[in-house]
Amino acid sequence: MSNIQERLQILLDYWIEHNQEHEKEFRDWAERAASLSSEVAKKLQDAATRMAAAGNNLTEAREALTKSTEKQ
Repeated sequence: MSNIQERLQILLDYWIEHNQEHEKEFRDWAERAASLSSEVAKKLQDAATRMAAAGNNLTEAREALTKSTEKQ
């Protein structure tokens, strides 16, 4: 495995976990904000949904990296 692949594996693991933390935090704050503003709560939920989608893309990138590493 090259240095770039090793570093990317570490980064992808970190980014995936970090994204999950942000997604959870957005959802938590959306619940708290709901009593103040349904619009704010919705926007936070939308941001959490987009963060989940980004997390899925990162997971797919990690899987693709793993497959490409196995072929070498």
